[in-house]
Amino acid sequence: MKTLDRVLSKMGLGSRTEARSWIGEGRVRVNGKVVRTPDAWVNLERDKVSFDGKPLQAAQPVYVLLYKPKGYVTTYKDPDGRPTVYDLLTGLAAFVGTVGRLDLDTSGLLLLTNDHALADRMTSPEYHVEKEYLLKASLLLTEEQLDEMRQSSAGVKKVERVRDSEKYSHVRVVLTEGKNRQVRKMVEDVGAIVLKLVRVRIGPLVIGDLPIGKYRLLTVKEVQQLKVLTKLDADQQSKRKLRLHQGNRALLGRSSRRKRP
Repeated sequence: MKTLDRVLSKMGLGSRTEARSWIGEGRVRVNGKVVRTPDAWVNLERDKVSFDGKPLQAAQPVYVLLYKPKGYVTTYKDPDGRPTVYDLLTGLAAFVGTVGRLDLDTSGLLLLTNDHALADRMTSPEYHVEKEYLLKASLLLTEEQLDEMRQSSAGVKKVERVRDSEKYSHVRVVLTEGKNRQVRKMVEDVGAIVLKLVRVRIGPLVIGDLPIGKYRLLTVKEVQQLKVLTKLDADQQSKRKLRLHQGNRALLGRSSRRKRP
């Protein structure tokens, strides 16, 4: 069960804001009746939803990797008029949602997709998807401070010194469970501030030669790696086998009934 606006968004038609507008305009029908309530509950296994008179169909899956620059917000539209990551997706026809977020002052990798099953698993702490960050701290951090950062949360997998300059420490942080501004708070809790923060890796995905402010589509191999990492591929195969098994049982049942004298 999902709300009607979320159903439209998850089908890849547009953002939830756009979906709520379309629903209010009477362009969406559920089981033949116009529904103008975005929060109406819908069961796609039972209900028939149409948009502009056409049955709702899932969009072709699209997987995008963006190198977000500093100064962009991770939202579709910003009420304060700040640039958003969607301003950088020129030439991309399909609507894709962000998988997690990066704050305004953080740059680095951002995954976007209309495959919501994968997106949900990529952001779930259950699957321990690693996110790697490189940061520049406002002072030279001691080993005691680094150790305090390591002990700050169960979702912190690694904190290691990359190098020290004359005044600053450069540190690598790997998280398997991210919370809002977590890396910045970890540094602030040991008495420093983050001067620069870049997310350089999401699971097996790395920046490579992707220019800042640009995006690329994931390869088939990369998509498969993410599905294996989040156990989505195995679960989908199990569901297909279950449906096949149930279908075979139904066929056998009909066959045995026909054979009865």
